[in-house]
Amino acid sequence: MQNDRVSGLLQRYGPYALVTGASEGIGSSFAEELARAGMNVVLVARREDRLHTLAKALEDRYKVLCPVIKADLSNAEELDELLQVTNSLEICLLVCNAGFGTAGTFLNADIQAEMNMLDVNCTAVTRLVHHFGCKFKHRGKGGVVLLSSIVATQGVGRSAHYAATKAYVHTMGEGLQQEWQGTGVDLLIVAPGPVETGFAQRSNMRLGRAATPEVVAHESLKALGRHRIVRPGWLAKGMALALSTAPRWLRVKIMSSIMGSMTQHLSR
Repeated sequence: MQNDRVSGLLQRYGPYALVTGASEGIGSSFAEELARAGMNVVLVARREDRLHTLAKALEDRYKVLCPVIKADLSNAEELDELLQVTNSLEICLLVCNAGFGTAGTFLNADIQAEMNMLDVNCTAVTRLVHHFGCKFKHRGKGGVVLLSSIVATQGVGRSAHYAATKAYVHTMGEGLQQEWQGTGVDLLIVAPGPVETGFAQRSNMRLGRAATPEVVAHESLKALGRHRIVRPGWLAKGMALALSTAPRWLRVKIMSSIMGSMTQHLSR
């Protein structure tokens, strides 16, 4: 049986959720959980064909509405259009899931890819949270889910810029949680460890053990409105516990060593 905290999302927040990066992985799992809870879900990603396939499946299975919006969030004009198109919908829950990473040494990276990552992981998240946060505050209720990472709380060699983008999201989320107290708007920071998605392939990493997208989405939505941060899956919880007593310099060395093992093939 589905957890009551997940099934009660429609009553707690309202009729529409918006999920970025919804075409696969964690994003599609969030969309599934939200649709199962009875919410209409606006699906946003670059790959329109995958969005339409997912939308049809969710609409048929759960009898909800799943509007599809094709948008590259690294493109300012497409982001502007997304905000305009959704103005007519009563969106009350925002899941900022879209993002990607790079791996390997920073000086060997394609700088354009790095700048695109900065736009998607930070600039777009900032625009989305400000736009919908204003609406939620005016309404007196709403929810925001921010995808951070286990790498967000220290520097990480061979993933220096990606870790920095997640540190931005994580720190912004902590500050907003303070600012939004008493507004009726919930904000959850999700800090997973490795997850079985297309993320690793795009960032050219080789993962060992990893959580599933379904676990990340379900544990996150269970925690929304109850906790400030969630580390979904036993691996993320174990890594966070192991690192919790280490000084920052040691966490940097440990996480850099782990990242080095996942990107060793890039040095060959």
